[in-house]
Amino acid sequence: MKIRLMAALLATSVALPLGAANATDLEVTHWWTSGGEAAAVAELAKAFDATGNHWVDGAIAGSGGTARPIMISRITGGDPMGATQFNHGRQAEELVQAGLMRDLTDVATAEKWKDIIRPSSLLDSCTIDGKIYCAPVNIHSWQWLWLSNAAFKKAGVEVPKNWDEFVAAAPALEKAGIIPLAVGGQPWQATGAFDVLMVAVAGKDTFNKVFKDKDAEVAAGPEIAKVFKAADDARRMAKGSNVQDWNQATNLVITGKAGGQIMGDWAQGEFALAGQKAGTDYTCLPGLGVNEIISTGGDAFYFPLLKDEEKSKAQGVLAKTLLDPKTQVAFNLKKGSLPVRSDVDLAAANDCMKKGLEILQKGNVIQGTDQLLSADSQKQKEDLFSEFFANPSMTPEDAQKRFAGIIASAD
Repeated sequence: MKIRLMAALLATSVALPLGAANATDLEVTHWWTSGGEAAAVAELAKAFDATGNHWVDGAIAGSGGTARPIMISRITGGDPMGATQFNHGRQAEELVQAGLMRDLTDVATAEKWKDIIRPSSLLDSCTIDGKIYCAPVNIHSWQWLWLSNAAFKKAGVEVPKNWDEFVAAAPALEKAGIIPLAVGGQPWQATGAFDVLMVAVAGKDTFNKVFKDKDAEVAAGPEIAKVFKAADDARRMAKGSNVQDWNQATNLVITGKAGGQIMGDWAQGEFALAGQKAGTDYTCLPGLGVNEIISTGGDAFYFPLLKDEEKSKAQGVLAKTLLDPKTQVAFNLKKGSLPVRSDVDLAAANDCMKKGLEILQKGNVIQGTDQLLSADSQKQKEDLFSEFFANPSMTPEDAQKRFAGIIASAD
């Protein structure tokens, strides 16, 4: 692993108030630092503290792209935390193969995770050589277009019902001084937007042929050319965003300075924190209003091997607590994500969450690219789309040619 141990010095820990006198402190690292995310992670901390242990918060600002190298370098450098967030998929694969992560099969078996976690692909992503190495905590889907109702009212046009209507409304938004599409400067945001456009424009089968089957011929073909045309529209519409973090882009929509944002359902946490109501203040379009399909990626917690016996016991308690029904409801309602348990009560869910639940129940789902591609392939893709969105001189044709090359060598 080519990550320097020096990066570990950047990690920070902020202790929450102490609970029981005999509590076992367990540092938990994650990249949930926006307002909505902080409110959600506080629910996990509260549930763990209630067990008589103590959650020591190790939040790392700057999103997963910044946090993951720090987390990995700490684990490989002999300074492991008690638990750490990764996305569902292959991000921790090398750590597991190196024997640095704890086997959770005993906890998963005792808690019957195979019976309660849905879809089963979430637990499959935690399983290597028949052993379970992580605890899924949510289902996050990327396939959403969030729209500011106030922005479209100011522009004098109807709130769009799909991507094509949104593109058509862009000139009216620009005339009203509103940025049509908010896209932050972090590479993962641009590549995520492209993946969403692929499902909406080219469909589920094409998405799977490219990312699951690694079919370079399809990646170079006419269906993906349509996706790059849509990405070119998105690039043009995003001109002037001038923000870096995803939640700053979401705030442009919340404040009516931007018409919309392609972003995962975690954006709901920011709308909720701002006191905005789904259907009244903002509109959500799953699958960009074209193909109502959601990805079943999300977040999971991994547990590095520790020498301290008490901390190891606390790891097992945390893993169990993360999947507790009450914890699942409290956390996901604030996070804007869907629970990984199929047996919890989400009567308090807002309209957008209910749309996601309906799509999930219908089985209109795909795996996230984090589950389908290695971390190296994902990084190559991020580099491409970061450049594409930042450099208007890169043509869609040239970008597609590079994309097909990435898929051809993907693992």
